[in-house]
Amino acid sequence: MDLLNTLVDKGLRRETPTRAEALAVLGTSDDDLLDVVAAAGKVRRHWFGRRVKLNYLVNLKSGLCPEDCSYCSQRLGSKADILKYTWLKPDQASQAAAAGLAGGAKRVCLVASGRGPTDRDVDRVSDTIRAIKEGNEGVEVCACLGLLSEGQAERLREAGADAYNHNLNTSEATYGDITTTHTYADRVDTVHKAHAAGLSACSGLIAGMGESDADLVDVVFALRELDPDSVPVNFLIPFEGTPLAKEWNLSPQRCLRILAMVRFVCPDVEVRIAGGREVHLRTMQPLALHLANSIFLGDYLTSEGQAGRADLEMIADAGFEVEGTDRVTLPEHRVGMGGCGTHEGSGCGSHEGSGCGSHEGSGCGSHEGGGCGSASSGAGVCGGAEASSGTGAGAEGASGPGTATEEAGPADGPRTDLVAVRRRGAGTDLAPNA
Repeated sequence: MDLLNTLVDKGLRRETPTRAEALAVLGTSDDDLLDVVAAAGKVRRHWFGRRVKLNYLVNLKSGLCPEDCSYCSQRLGSKADILKYTWLKPDQASQAAAAGLAGGAKRVCLVASGRGPTDRDVDRVSDTIRAIKEGNEGVEVCACLGLLSEGQAERLREAGADAYNHNLNTSEATYGDITTTHTYADRVDTVHKAHAAGLSACSGLIAGMGESDADLVDVVFALRELDPDSVPVNFLIPFEGTPLAKEWNLSPQRCLRILAMVRFVCPDVEVRIAGGREVHLRTMQPLALHLANSIFLGDYLTSEGQAGRADLEMIADAGFEVEGTDRVTLPEHRVGMGGCGTHEGSGCGSHEGSGCGSHEGSGCGSHEGGGCGSASSGAGVCGGAEASSGTGAGAEGASGPGTATEEAGPADGPRTDLVAVRRRGAGTDLAPNA
């Protein structure tokens, strides 16, 4: 296909596709799907080889959020039967993170529900960051705490944070249909604050909320302009007890097209498969590794993920390798002085000039958290790949041995049997899934 040849050439040169080209990827047929995956896979391998970065979520404070994000199991008025608890102590959070690090995670994503942190909350999270960094050389820490006030990003950076996750989630035009207690502009402002503080920005989206192809392209191009180092892609987990419980709009093929489009628009940034991959990609998860270079390991914020051992086996069986802490995630031209990323040498992946997949000077680019990135049913405003609490962040997946919300539907219907509430790990006395 001429379209795919053009997109590969642009991706290898870090040039920005046109909106029409991005829309055309989403409109390709199932017959062309493997060609789309192969084309986007060339771009992924050019910039990231066959490495897969593992991220691990720690839900520092679960539930009881005052925000009304429709996708979130922790939202105001949510009837989802999730774990609810207040702040973990730094030693508890560090112990929770240790399981993910032992499983091969390179980044720990610290997420808390709520509109945004108080200064006391920032002190608490700063102590947690120091506790995790102590004795874990090379580990990256990303915070996802919601809307930031002036000076808070700088304080997190001083405490040792490498990155901050805050997802845009959907297009500006439809944002008011999803959330009313804060605005799209509020989210953009927080990403700017993270940039300005020298943190590596992580910001992504949630697919499957009833949006159009044009909405998906709009949010990805908006992310490109924000220029995050990491773009988590969450797939909505329709949690019972939330307004979007009946939104089952995704197929494995649709998810692959979305990931391919994101890779073409942002060829040289970390694209992370965040919440919902187990629910919507299912047996086609290995194909998605040819498009994304990052995933979350184990469970998400309020939902279960695939068993950590199964994640590792899937990566190996697909011919990929886990990225170690001795490797810098992003390509060399995105690592260094200036830009949105982290300080030189941190390995968290800042860029030096050109943005996410655009030619020099175009300003392109922009996860469980999550970034952490995973915000499919995120932690309130925190929302992100990193922070998906029921779709996936930010964050987020749901399968495995947990309690399903309903019986399985027909083979071609909603897979409600794959939506399971997290009952282990952070906030419980049970060992985490890592």
